[in-house]
Amino acid sequence: MSRHLVILLVTISACACKPQAGPPDVIAQTMPRDEEVLALVYDDDYRVPPGFYVDERAGTPGSYTIYHVKDVSLSYELCTDDYDEALALEAADNERRAVNGVFAGSSENARYFEVTRDLAYPDSLGNVAAATSPGYARVFKCSYVDREGVDRNLRDGYAGRLNARPADAAALRGLVEYLWQFAFFWPTRAKVLDSFSGAEPGFVRHTLRLGLVTPQGDGSCDVVEVVDWVFSLDVSDGRIDKSFELRRRFEAERVDGVPRKCG
Repeated sequence: MSRHLVILLVTISACACKPQAGPPDVIAQTMPRDEEVLALVYDDDYRVPPGFYVDERAGTPGSYTIYHVKDVSLSYELCTDDYDEALALEAADNERRAVNGVFAGSSENARYFEVTRDLAYPDSLGNVAAATSPGYARVFKCSYVDREGVDRNLRDGYAGRLNARPADAAALRGLVEYLWQFAFFWPTRAKVLDSFSGAEPGFVRHTLRLGLVTPQGDGSCDVVEVVDWVFSLDVSDGRIDKSFELRRRFEAERVDGVPRKCG
């Protein structure tokens, strides 16, 4: 992985985790007007609404990476509740990476084990310089969430099993907003317009209302989509399923820096 790419991914992640005000109560599912959507999706400084999840690494200076150890197919994140096994899984994974980091420490919390490695990237001549940035590799705790069998490339379907208790709206929101920092919609620009919870008998839901902008090339308007990414938790067994629901689509463009609808 090139250093430029690492910086890009970290910039996205760090911006998405910019500290905000405290978490709000359940937000009413009010659909924003097109003008409100445009103002947010074309705002280069905006990523997520107030109260969104803040990663503990958000304040790390300089460039860095946050990465979850995955199965060999790279489909889902691995989990274990054993510290030594987590270190072994991460070490084996490190050997397979394009850039092998040097072990610099480890830690854990209720959500995951984390290994810190010092990384060095090749320069344009192929030389490997001294360590240039830290990388944080994480292994989920199964007591928190089990993601085995999840296809991370799919926007719909099975999303894992939440084992943390109580299995309530707050726990689901914490997981969904945490996972957002690892969700990418390349080459589509993605912004979280809203993040809110709901419930029905036996289930709780958490919705990320997304604003997506897909360029169509020079001389053409962008496609703007408002999508609800809904995660539904069965409180009896912790199973989570997700659905990707298009709510609105229109075209837009920037004229002299000001976004407006086309047509």
